[in-house]
Amino acid sequence: MVRISIVGAGSMAWSMVLVKDLCLTKSLGGSTVSFMDVDRKRLEVVCGLAKRYATEVKAKLRFEKTIDRKEALRDADFVFNTALAGGHANYETQRNVAEKHGYYRGIDSVDYNMVSDYPTIGGYNQLKLCLDIARDMEDICPGAWLIQTANPLFEICSLLTRETKLKVIGLCHGHFGYRKVAKTLRLDLKKVKVESIGFNHCIWMTSFRYDGENAYPLLDEWIRTEAHRCWKNWTPKYYDADMSPAGVDIYKRFGLFPIGDTPRSGGWKYHTDLETKKRWYGPLGGFDSEIGWSRYQADLRKQLNRMCKIYDDPSATVTAEFPPVNSGEQHVPIVDAIVNDKENTFQVNVPNEGAIDGIPDDVVVEVPALVSRRGVQRLRVGKFPKRLMLHAIIPRMLRMEWALEAYLEGSRELLNEWLLNDPRTRSFTQAEDAIEEILTLPFNKEMAEHYRG
Repeated sequence: MVRISIVGAGSMAWSMVLVKDLCLTKSLGGSTVSFMDVDRKRLEVVCGLAKRYATEVKAKLRFEKTIDRKEALRDADFVFNTALAGGHANYETQRNVAEKHGYYRGIDSVDYNMVSDYPTIGGYNQLKLCLDIARDMEDICPGAWLIQTANPLFEICSLLTRETKLKVIGLCHGHFGYRKVAKTLRLDLKKVKVESIGFNHCIWMTSFRYDGENAYPLLDEWIRTEAHRCWKNWTPKYYDADMSPAGVDIYKRFGLFPIGDTPRSGGWKYHTDLETKKRWYGPLGGFDSEIGWSRYQADLRKQLNRMCKIYDDPSATVTAEFPPVNSGEQHVPIVDAIVNDKENTFQVNVPNEGAIDGIPDDVVVEVPALVSRRGVQRLRVGKFPKRLMLHAIIPRMLRMEWALEAYLEGSRELLNEWLLNDPRTRSFTQAEDAIEEILTLPFNKEMAEHYRG
């Protein structure tokens, strides 16, 4: 019997996923789930559907809801953080300002190309929100586990593990991208064994085996004989980047295949304009194009409308809309592993501490680890090829360090330095003007005060 707090419970991407998995994990029966969100309507809908779902599947869980974060954290054993500071509307406003100054698809000082996840200079609002949540946890439930889900995961987890004494695990589902590789190669998934490591949204398939044998030759053969024919009539979903021309091109450049969200990055070679995005990611231009991102936003609105419709109809069967099948996400299984000592291997984001050679111990890495009541035991996974290390891993790590340095020092000068490294910047004035206008937006007043130095 544990207490689980979900901060940002109104998330359309995560709410029903977590509800389903909690309700279907019988070994967590008797637990209490506290939903917290600043959006009262979403909070009411999620909690209401959770109670009905639990009744339908006969789950023995107790649900609470609150808009008070400190109340939600009281006596928590686990905290899931899925919150996005200011919501998507604020990010779209900032994106529009950035584009006015010549920054296509917005300014992203963290990962230059995945602007849909981090579309603002410095990431201040999100970093502050997550650190505030962690500080509250240190005061209210210092022994609780923080399961961080909201982006930018790499920066947030590195910040929290350095600035607090909390037990932090970052989780993402990008590593499941290997399944799309296996499906494309028509492999039996049960015979596939993969290791993908690196930083969140920057992970690489260091081991790919099929039926005990190295499977990279099978991937090479598909690229040589089938890829171009496949892409000729390719109509991918906006989120399908795994086996895209960009993914294959990145593999050819660095020698390891990029997994999950990793092909969305890779440099401005793939992102200079919409036509370039279409060339590398298909007719929709991928997740981060104006087309792909609008499709994603539309899907979130549809999900919200769907949930509200079910909530407003007491006669509707919630399990008919959200079938009682485990999602495959790791959040609830990790809680189960810790609470009930069910040791298992998970893909987690935790401080390196020797897991990957050549990366400082206090930098959060994404690696496989054994999780049980004893905690997290990261598995040592060796090192990256030199070229990938120099041109992908180290640059990504430096951008994380720049983000945290600027945030912790409150340095506007460092924001300018960031943007001067962006290939779209043509002058110091362009960078300075873009930053200044973003900081003068009404909802960024606190951010502007922070970056006074």
